[in-house]
Amino acid sequence: MTSAQPVKAGDTVNVHYVGTLEDGTEFDNSRNREDTLSFQVGGDQVIKGFSDAVVGMEIGETRQVQISPENAYGYPMKEALQTVARTLFPEGFELVRGASVSGQNALGQPILAKILDYTDTEVEVDMNHPLAGKTLNFEIELVNIRGQNTFKIDLD
Repeated sequence: MTSAQPVKAGDTVNVHYVGTLEDGTEFDNSRNREDTLSFQVGGDQVIKGFSDAVVGMEIGETRQVQISPENAYGYPMKEALQTVARTLFPEGFELVRGASVSGQNALGQPILAKILDYTDTEVEVDMNHPLAGKTLNFEIELVNIRGQNTFKIDLD
């Protein structure tokens, strides 16, 4: 039996991870969900820096990485700060400054925004990703490289 090969682009992997901000605040943790994250390395399912970080890892290895905004969620964009009509929110919807709201854009795609301010007729929202502009720290444990922990037995 051959040993597992290190992760390379195109592999599908399962990882456990803990994500923290520079001040140590935890923003995500796969162990809390009791489920690994599965993604194709080099694909677009996770941020580039996270995908790049697992290349070369071997099953059972844990790695600490720091990912700059360029390789994570980018920097906040002014275009993502918008003023929309209050009528876009359902009647009776309670607006709260700083609260996150979800909805759909004109194409029916999901959007997430943070309420910055509001008046009787307008609502200022920030549609930047909540982690835009942040340097992210991850502890990543490689649990599996799909296909490398299986074997075939001929029963002829």
